[in-house]
Parts: sequence; structure tokens; C-alpha cells
Amino acid sequence: MAKDHGPQIKDDERYEKLREQGVGKEKAARIANTPASKAGKRGGKAPAYEEWSRDDLYERAQEIGIEGRSKMNKQQLIDALRNR
Repeated sequence: MAKDHGPQIKDDERYEKLREQGVGKEKAARIANTPASKAGKRGGKAPAYEEWSRDDLYERAQEIGIEGRSKMNKQQLIDALRNR
């Protein structure tokens, strides 16, 4: 039986298993507190950057504050957004 980690940890067994695997306390708590029905689901329904126009990519780069964006082509903007 798993140790009781208090009310802040909803799934003590899952938390302990993650900690044994070397996951940090904060991340293990965040994962252990995620309902099983939502676990493993990622992201929204946005299209891939390749489907965006260069202008849309430029606007997103501007929002994030990527330097040199005005001189970048579409592929460079995609790379910069993915590696920010």
C-alpha cells in the first residue's frame, strides 16, 4: 500500500511510482493529480506550422518575440517557433 502524501496528492501509488523512476516531486505531483481520463491527451486541434501562411507564422513569432523574424522565410520561421 502506498504511503499517504496528504490531500495535495490525489493518487499516492502513481506518485510513488513516478518518484521511484526519478521524476521530480513537482512533476510527479502534477501527473499524479491528473485524472486518468485526461492522462496522455495532448494539445489542441491547431494545424501543423507547415499549413500556416508565412504571415501567420510571422505574427506568432512576433507575439513570442523571436528576433530577426522579418528576414526569415517560412521554413526558418517554423524552425524558430519550434525551437524557441
